[in-house]
Amino acid sequence: MASIGTANIDTRNFRLNFEVNTILYDEKSAKQLHGLFLQDCQDSSEYTITRYKERSIINKLKESITRLLSPIL
Repeated sequence: MASIGTANIDTRNFRLNFEVNTILYDEKSAKQLHGLFLQDCQDSSEYTITRYKERSIINKLKESITRLLSPIL
């Protein structure tokens, strides 16, 4: 069994967005999704507080602009 979709589990998304998930009961598909998830984990790296503090001025500016627009996004 596997679940895949867009649902963000928070109040804002449940109220404002149309979230959708599906549940698969196909063993082959579930195993394939599990393998993709494990590959994603291997390809990922931890985003530490140090990396966050070292982000560029451009990224900080983009974040600030996005934060201003977030109520209408």
